[in-house]
Order: sequence, then C-alpha cells, then structure tokens
Amino acid sequence: MTVKGVDHIRPRRSVLYMPGSNSRAMEKAKTLPTDAVILDLEDAVAPDAKEEARKAVTHAVKAGGYGGREIIIRVNSTETPWGEDDIKEAVKALPDAILVPKVSSGAEVGMLSDLMDKAGAPPAMKLWVMMETPLAILNAQEIAATAMDDDCRLSCFVMGTNDLIKETYAAQTATRAGLMTSLNICVLAARAYGLTILDGVYNDIKNEAGFVAMCKQGAELGFDGKTLIHPSQLEPCNEIFGPSAEEVAWSRKVIAAFADPENKGKGVLKVEGRMTELLHRDIAERVVLIADAIAKLEAETGA
Repeated sequence: MTVKGVDHIRPRRSVLYMPGSNSRAMEKAKTLPTDAVILDLEDAVAPDAKEEARKAVTHAVKAGGYGGREIIIRVNSTETPWGEDDIKEAVKALPDAILVPKVSSGAEVGMLSDLMDKAGAPPAMKLWVMMETPLAILNAQEIAATAMDDDCRLSCFVMGTNDLIKETYAAQTATRAGLMTSLNICVLAARAYGLTILDGVYNDIKNEAGFVAMCKQGAELGFDGKTLIHPSQLEPCNEIFGPSAEEVAWSRKVIAAFADPENKGKGVLKVEGRMTELLHRDIAERVVLIADAIAKLEAETGA
C-alpha cells in the first residue's frame, strides 16, 4: 500500500498546548523550544470565554512570529454551539492544521474535511483528530484509512488519554495499564496508513521523574512525540523523542556502508561487526532525515 501525502519527517517531538484565552501564553510560545504549538479553544477555555478566545487565537495565528514551529488550532467539537464557527474562523487564520476533539468515526473525518473545504482551507492545511473515546479506539482503522482518500486532510492522531480514562473507568497509574490496548491500537492504525501519532499529556507537572518515564514509554510504544501542558516539560521530551547523537552517527555509518560501490547489490552487511540488513538502512535513513529536520527547525526558531 502506498501512503498518500503524509509528512513523516517534520519534527513533532514536543507539541505544547497553549490556552486560547491567555494572550501572554500564546506570545510566550514564540520563544519556546517546542516543535509545534496547539492554540486551544476547547478544554482550556471556559464556555463564556469561547468567542473571545476564538478572536484572540485567530489574531495570533494571522500575526505570525512563531518561526518554523507548526501551528495548530484545537477547535470545539462540532456537536457544541461553537464547533462549526471555530472551524470557519480557524481556516481563515491559515494555521498548519486544525485539531478536532471527540472524533469517533471515519464518516466524521469526511465531514470535517468537507467543512474545511467549504471554509476555503488551502490544500496544505491538515486535519488532526483527538482519539479519546471508546468508539474512536474501536474505529481506529476506519478513521485512519480515510487518509487514503484524495479529498481527505487527515494527517495526525492525538491521544486524549485523560478523556479515555474518564470514559473507560480505567485507573490512572504510572504504568498506564488500563490505556495500553488503546495506545497500541492507535499506533498500529496510524502506522498502517501513514499518520503521525502523538501521545497524550502528563498531568503531574512537578513530577519530573514520572514525566520522563512516561516519555520513554511513549517512545518505546512508537509515538512520534508527546502533547504537553507546561514549558518545563519541553527539554526532556525533545531529548527522549529525538534521535541521540550516537544514534545519528551510527545511522550515517549504515547508510555509507550500503552506498559503498563495493557493497552494491548486497542485502546484508557487517558494519563494525554488527549484522546489518537493508531494513536497517531504511531505518537509518529516517533517523538522519529526522535529525536534519530537527537541526533545521532549531536554526529557524533559535530556541
């Protein structure tokens, strides 16, 4: 299967939520070492502040100044009084993507893409969806498969782990045992259809050791990065979800070994005594591309 039009290489190690009702926080995001910023109109905004926050967020995005950081607007669900107007106004601001909560079926993804089209979204504007309901998990393959449709904008899953815990009555533990099936299913669906997938937030801001452990677990599960709720979480998150200097150096050696004319046509090589196959070269190429993309982003943002 050929995956259509998905950007696998753009760094999304750290994706920081910023409340749309807090102009100072949105301005602060311009100086932080985050790969992407989600300007939030949903959970972070009280009902009586929704419309004012929408104006503030769209103004901030139009004004720019975020450098190479990816900018996403999280709107309210279309089942709320604000959802459709959020999408219409968000599209006009021209963010990189719009993140929609409470999406539970492939049909909803199609409807959301249509709404973005009608609002005048350019082809490059993507749709991200929160995976945060039991139905979303059960329909993960169906939802991910919509990315194969020519007129669909879906490019990223964002795990809504707090909502999943609430909806499934699972215990909130350090191991996330009650969430593991949901996390694994969504990673599999995302990888099957070429989507980026981001792990959910970690709530205990002061528990640095717990946060580091959770990031390591997410990276081991296959997530591209993690959504964050505080700037203090950025540095360890970037380090854990980014390739290490040793990993990049090794990857360059693997690529060089397979590129050596003497090894032309070989499927298996010994690189510094380690058996290395073509699949390891493919992995190495992705590691180097990601490392180069991170270096480019850091040079652009100066963060």
